[in-house]
Amino acid sequence: MSKASAARRLAATAAYGGTGLGLLGGSLYGVLAAQAKLARRKIGNAKVAPPDPSGLYGADLAGEPLRLAVLGDSGAAGYGATIAAETFGAFLATGLSDLARRPVEMECYATVGAQTARDLPGQISRSLAGNPDVCAVIIGTNDVTHQVRPSQSVSALRWAVEQLRSGGTEVVVGTCPDLGTIRPVGHPLRLVARTWSRRLAAAQAIAVVEGGGRAVSLATILGPEFTAAPRDMFGPDQFHPSIAGYKSCAAAMLPSVAAAVGVLPADSIEPEAARGEGVLALPKAAAVAADSAGTEVSRADVDGGVRRPLGGWAWLRHRRRYQIPAVGAVEPTSHGTDDVAATRRNA
Repeated sequence: MSKASAARRLAATAAYGGTGLGLLGGSLYGVLAAQAKLARRKIGNAKVAPPDPSGLYGADLAGEPLRLAVLGDSGAAGYGATIAAETFGAFLATGLSDLARRPVEMECYATVGAQTARDLPGQISRSLAGNPDVCAVIIGTNDVTHQVRPSQSVSALRWAVEQLRSGGTEVVVGTCPDLGTIRPVGHPLRLVARTWSRRLAAAQAIAVVEGGGRAVSLATILGPEFTAAPRDMFGPDQFHPSIAGYKSCAAAMLPSVAAAVGVLPADSIEPEAARGEGVLALPKAAAVAADSAGTEVSRADVDGGVRRPLGGWAWLRHRRRYQIPAVGAVEPTSHGTDDVAATRRNA
C-alpha cells in the first residue's frame, strides 16, 4: 500500500468511524507502543514546567496587534527552555511580528504531556475566548507514546481544526515529527517508527485540510537536520528539541502562519512551479509533504470541469523560510489563573 493510500485509509477510518489502525497491523503497532514506553523510561518525566512565553511581541511597532494562540504539547510549550525567549511560541511570535511589521499578542495554551483528544478541547475553549486571528498547533507525539489509536488521534485533530475554524480563527498544524530519530527508540524499530510517524503525519495533513486548516510537515525537522547535529537540535533528554530545535520548528511554520493572516511578502504569495509547488490530489500532497520539512498542504479549488479526486485537491507549497530575529523584550500577560501552569503534565 502506498503512503498516500495508507494515509487516505487512516483518515477515512477517523472520519467515518471504526477501529482499524489503517497504516500498521495491530500487533506491529503494539510492539512500537511498547518500545515507546521503554523509551519514555529512558527519557524520564518532565519535572519543571516550561516558562510561559505569552505576551506582546514587537511592542514598538505601529498597528493593531495580530492575535496568535499556540496550542498543543510539550513541543509547542517549549519544554526544556529555561527562559520564555527560548520557546517555540516566542520564536514564532517574534518572526510573525517581524514579517508583519506589527505587534503580535501571543497566548500559549500548550501543556506538557498533552494528547489530541484529551487536552486540545480545553485548550481550544480557552484560546477562543481571546478571539485569536490564527492558532499554531503542534500535537500528536504523546498520542503515540500513550498508545492512542491513530484513527482516534486523527479524528480528534480534525474536530479541533473544525472548532477553531468555526470561530473564525485560521489554523496551522505542525504534523507528527519523525520519531525514528529519537535516540532512546532503539533498533530495529527506528525504521518502523519513521514509517509510522510519517504516515500518521500524512493522515493528520488530510484531516487538517479537510477541517479547513493548513498542515505543515515537521517530519525532517526531527530528521536529517537533527540527526546531523543531535547535540545541537535535541535537548538533554534526547527527546525534546533544544533551543535551536524550537527555533527551527518555528521557522518551518512561520511562512504558513504568515500566509494564513495575509502578511507574507508579495513575492512569496504566488506558487512557484520551479520549486515543485502546485495542485495535487489531497492524499498525494499529504504523502509528499510528510517527507519534506516545512512543506505546506492546504485546500485548493479547481475549476474547469476537472474530475475531483477522492479527498479533493490540495496546494503543495515549499514556502521560503525567513530568518527569525533575536527575541526582544516580552510584556508578560496572564491567562487569568495559575491553573494553566499547574496543569502542565509530565511528558
